[in-house]
Amino acid sequence: MDSVTQGMEIDLETLTDAAGVRHAPVAAPARIVSLVPSITELLFALKLEDQVVGRTHYCIHPAPLVATISSVGGTKKVKYARLRALQPTHVIVNVDENPRELAERLMADGLQVIVTHPLAPEDNVPLYRLLGGIFNRAAEAEALAARFERALVELRGAVWPRRRVLYLIWHKPWMGVSRDTYIARMLALVGWETLPAECETRYPELEINRALLDAADLILFSSEPYRFLPEHLETFARDYACPLEKLRLIDGEMTSWYGSRAIQGLRYLAQFAHDYE
Repeated sequence: MDSVTQGMEIDLETLTDAAGVRHAPVAAPARIVSLVPSITELLFALKLEDQVVGRTHYCIHPAPLVATISSVGGTKKVKYARLRALQPTHVIVNVDENPRELAERLMADGLQVIVTHPLAPEDNVPLYRLLGGIFNRAAEAEALAARFERALVELRGAVWPRRRVLYLIWHKPWMGVSRDTYIARMLALVGWETLPAECETRYPELEINRALLDAADLILFSSEPYRFLPEHLETFARDYACPLEKLRLIDGEMTSWYGSRAIQGLRYLAQFAHDYE
């Protein structure tokens, strides 16, 4: 067992992933391919950088260290032969970010696939413990959990006025987020309810109309997956006769990235909401 976990008892129940698969702690250094940008960053925070052998080209943090890791393509379109050539022992995927067919193919080829699906900020703590337990980094996982929980207590300790917000993630077509998403539950921590209130899909296409605009106290333009810029706000204000002061750019990494970045995300969101008051 790795020296950092000596004296720490791992609860094997924490090693069950989002697909219901229970994983065993590794007995030797792993060879990990991460197909999830935020989890690639988390693996570095868990001090596993020497065991990460592959990533997607969207895995950009922590820069510049991550640049030394081989890229296997995108989150949706993976160069499969390149991935297999890296001889991974474990591949980490996410329900929202990676195709199910890819995960099933990896499993059929005998690889250990760790499926993740955080749906709320609170899910970060079991995520830390899942990966920390599998890869013998329990101490590092508990340190991250403590930092996250402190930041969450601080955020919840403030009184936030209720706001209705339209959170835009894409243009042509316009797309937003339902309340059944990690992003919406992050925003809810500062009293912000996403619009529309009811959606058939988690990331709905939106018709921008007067009723929707009037219902929103604030319209947020995320930096990802579509990178909205100041000129997009100006065009939107003109095209939809919407007051420019209702429009804000927001750092999408801080609201949508789970993992170690979520700790910073909680503090970012508190400051962002405070600036709007």
